[in-house]
Amino acid sequence: MSESAENIKQLTTGLEPVEALAKLAELFPGEIVFSTSFGWEDQVITHMIFANKLPIKVFTLETGRIFPETYYVWNRTMEIYGQPIYAYYPQHAAVEQMVNAKGPNSFYESVENRKECCGIRKVEPLSRALNGNKCWITGIRAEQSVNRADMHNVEWDEQHNLVKFHPIFSWTLDEVKEYVKKYNIPYNTLHDRGFPSIGCQPCTRAIREGEDFRAGRWWWEDQSKKECGLHELIIDNK
Repeated sequence: MSESAENIKQLTTGLEPVEALAKLAELFPGEIVFSTSFGWEDQVITHMIFANKLPIKVFTLETGRIFPETYYVWNRTMEIYGQPIYAYYPQHAAVEQMVNAKGPNSFYESVENRKECCGIRKVEPLSRALNGNKCWITGIRAEQSVNRADMHNVEWDEQHNLVKFHPIFSWTLDEVKEYVKKYNIPYNTLHDRGFPSIGCQPCTRAIREGEDFRAGRWWWEDQSKKECGLHELIIDNK
C-alpha cells in the first residue's frame, strides 16, 4: 500500500461510511468519483452521496449490453435525487471492429475474447472516467468473493495512480438490504430473481442456492478469479 493510501486508511479508520466519504470529498475536491453499476451496494453509496449532498461525481459504464431493469433503476435514481449520473460509453470504432470481425457474442468462445470485450466496453471507458482524479469510490464488499476477501477497504491503484476506497467493505449482504429498506432506496429488481451480481445481460445469470456470489458472472468460465479487469490488477498483486 502506498504512503497516500496508508494515510487515507488512518484518516478514515473508525468513521462511518458517510463521514469517511465527506472526509475524502474534503481531501480531494473535484478529484473524487464513485463508479456505480446500480447493484444493491452501489445504490447504498449513491444514496449516501446524493442524500448528504457530498461533492462526489457519480458515473457509470454504459457498455451497451446492460439489462432493461438496470436502465430503469438508473433513471429512477436520477428522478428521486435530482442529481446527474454520468455515462461513459465504449469507443464506437473499437466496438464496431470487434463485432464485425468476431460477431456480437464472441465472448462466449474464449476467455481471451471475453477479456477483449470487457476491455473495450468497460476497462477503456473506466480509464477515461478516472482520468484526472485522485480518489475512486467503489461498492466492493469483502464477502462478495474469495478474491475480494484478500483486499482492504483502502487500496492503491497503480494502473490509474489513485486511491480506491470501499466505504461498505465490511458490510454483510443483510446489512446492505436493511439499509436499502430503511431509506427506501430504489434497487434493481433482478436481485429479487436470484441475481446478486449484475453486469452485462449476455454475461450474467441468476445463481442457484449454495453457489458463490459471483457464480452468475461469466458462468461458462473457470470459477477462479473471475474479474472483468476493473479490479483484478490490485487483487492479483495481493
